[in-house]
Amino acid sequence: MPNKTIFAASILSADFANLGHESQDILSAGADVIHFDVMDHHFVPNLTFGAHICTALRNYGITAEIDVHLMVTDPEKYIAPFAKAGANRLTFHPITVSDPITLCKKIHDTGMQAGLAYNPDKSIEISDELFSMIDMILIMSVFAGFGGQKFIPASLEKISTAKKLIDAHNPKILLGIDGGINLDNIAQVTKAGANFIVMGSALFDVDDYKKRIDELRNASHS
Repeated sequence: MPNKTIFAASILSADFANLGHESQDILSAGADVIHFDVMDHHFVPNLTFGAHICTALRNYGITAEIDVHLMVTDPEKYIAPFAKAGANRLTFHPITVSDPITLCKKIHDTGMQAGLAYNPDKSIEISDELFSMIDMILIMSVFAGFGGQKFIPASLEKISTAKKLIDAHNPKILLGIDGGINLDNIAQVTKAGANFIVMGSALFDVDDYKKRIDELRNASHS
């Protein structure tokens, strides 16, 4: 696993009237990745955006990694559009498909990475073969579907469990955490083993992006 803690900025909390500018500003301030929360109004109650936003950001000039969390009932139909749009990774909920191994292969065939996401009420169950196919495990520390929820403390134990599995099967897999991460709990999640931190309001709901990211980086190592 990488030594650096990766900060992924969830654009769900950005100003969509100025999305290209906002994305570039947060990256210039020290964020590493742009994170998409794709919701289909079926798997989760909310409805957000699709691959056209990814295309727009690439056309704007965003060259950073774009990480896509698919909160959808049919993740396969999103593979080709996001690959064409320039996404780097698709993470899906394995409960939405009958054959996650085949879906991972289809994602990899496009040149993108594949990840698995788990809601707070779902246990992490991954076969040895599937472990060889994934690039990320994303632990949801809130229930998928809405921004601004509070961090669920039981997620810390789940991170530790996932970290042990990753160390045993494939240490190169990223261990992500998404939901309610802020200055108060970032040290806990990184200590538990997370190294890919998805944040929305904690990054965007301030006037000085660089100051906030510097504070979060310092806190994550405390």
